[in-house]
Amino acid sequence: MTLRFYNTLNHGIEEFRTIEPNRVSIYCCGVTVYDLCHLGHARSYIAWDVLRRYLIWKGYEVTFVQNFTDIDDKILKKLMRKVLQ
Repeated sequence: MTLRFYNTLNHGIEEFRTIEPNRVSIYCCGVTVYDLCHLGHARSYIAWDVLRRYLIWKGYEVTFVQNFTDIDDKILKKLMRKVLQ
C-alpha cells in the first residue's frame, strides 16, 4: 500500500515521496488557543504524532518540529474582558 496525501496546492492526491532518501522533515503549526480547551485541540497533536510514528515504523529518519502559537492582541483583549467582568 502506498502512502498518499491530498495536495492543497494542486487539489489532487499524490504519492508520498521524500526529497532525501529515507529522511522526512515535518513542520506543523500548533494550535492557537483562544478560549477553553476542547477535543479539537488534541486532534492536531494526535494526527501529526500518528504520522510521525508511522514513518518511523516504516524506517524513515524523521525530524519533527511543531510550534506553540504565541498569543496575540485578540487573545489578550478577550482575557482582559474576562478579568474585568
